[in-house]
Amino acid sequence: MRHQSSRREIISLHIGQAGIQLGNSCWELYCAEHDIDKSGHLQKSQTDPPLGLRTFYNEVGDNKWVPRSLYIDLERTVCDQVKTGEWKDLFHPGSFITHTEDAANNFGRGRNMIGGEIIDKVLDYFNSEYEACDGLQACLFFNSVGGGTGSGFGSLLVEKLRDKFDKKVEQLCFSLYPSPQVSTSVVEPYNSVLATSYFLDHVDIVFFLDNEAVYDICRKRLDIVSPTYSNLNRLIAQVCSSITVSLRFGGTLNVDTNDFKTNLIAFQQQKFILPSHSPILSINRASHETLSVHNITMKAFEPTNMFAKCDPTHGQYMTCCFLYRGNAKNYDYQKAVQHIKLKGKIQFCDWIKTGVKIGCCKKAPVTVEGGDLAPVPRSLTVLSNTTAISQVFAKISHKFDLMYAKRAFVHWYVGEGMEEGEFDDAQDSLLKLQQDYDRITDDALEDDEEDEL
Repeated sequence: MRHQSSRREIISLHIGQAGIQLGNSCWELYCAEHDIDKSGHLQKSQTDPPLGLRTFYNEVGDNKWVPRSLYIDLERTVCDQVKTGEWKDLFHPGSFITHTEDAANNFGRGRNMIGGEIIDKVLDYFNSEYEACDGLQACLFFNSVGGGTGSGFGSLLVEKLRDKFDKKVEQLCFSLYPSPQVSTSVVEPYNSVLATSYFLDHVDIVFFLDNEAVYDICRKRLDIVSPTYSNLNRLIAQVCSSITVSLRFGGTLNVDTNDFKTNLIAFQQQKFILPSHSPILSINRASHETLSVHNITMKAFEPTNMFAKCDPTHGQYMTCCFLYRGNAKNYDYQKAVQHIKLKGKIQFCDWIKTGVKIGCCKKAPVTVEGGDLAPVPRSLTVLSNTTAISQVFAKISHKFDLMYAKRAFVHWYVGEGMEEGEFDDAQDSLLKLQQDYDRITDDALEDDEEDEL
């Protein structure tokens, strides 16, 4: 087993309404995993707390731990709800940074105008958190790219922090993309395409999420007739936790954020990762399901367990990372992965025959009080780099093109300090990204045809 180092710290940045609400669910789960109460106190007093606590928390004395986080919104309503809610004593009062006006679903307003007025304050607080770290390994960003704050201010912040750290600190985004059927704003395609163009240059990995896919999981897997954002966010939080669990708890095959970039990203621009999770069971179903390593591995590759609306059977897998939690033997994990490959569930590109990274953490998945998920002895989160993700980009790009061809709504963006050429550049970047994904798929299909001949 590899011993953990205290120099594996993470700063979490929650941007806009979606990022903050997702952050609430993540910190609720992290506290349950680490036995921390709502005031930030470690419930089991220990003279030598686990090193893994320091991944996400700063120790401030008297057995109290404070999240190493930053909540940012351009209007204060959502932050105020956290500051006066049941977790109000957990967070540092200075970690909430707001403005008096929102971004009005406008990327330019979130990036150039209102966002530009608070960026220095955000960077100052971030620097204070950074200076308190022994060795910062990654920044985790939580945002929605459909709104003005998550897309506009989010893109500004990732750019500023990339300039600060170059590539010394990983930048990982958990980003909610517009759903095919679930939309809250007519200009979501503009905001999404503009934000994605900045992610291509300044972010290491984007974990691709969409509300419609998570809605369907809640309805079909958890029997929730009308899912709320809290239902959705608690489910997504399980994925967020699994991605960092090896930094915080011991395991036989640990995976950290550097491993993700090295093992998942085959080409620099193909950095958009499709997450899936298994098992996803309601309490009344759990006693009727087989929860063997083999079973949860098979379930993870069913489309109904994937967190974005795309069909991986119409694409090629470049790489996959299997993140197992709970007690089992390494042999069981490896056997289950091998079985998936033999069954054809994973169709890898011909030029990368293996494409697999396996992580195993002995910490079983944890459920939160009042949550929807049944307690289970083990779980699996799969992170897939598949060309099928271009299906989602194609839908967003098509909606962007329809509006931009008429220059609809563009004047509102120009009025917030943008130039029309920025739309053209973002459109070109997304088109090139789609073409690169399509080229990888076509090359893989040609190689398969040659093998058959």
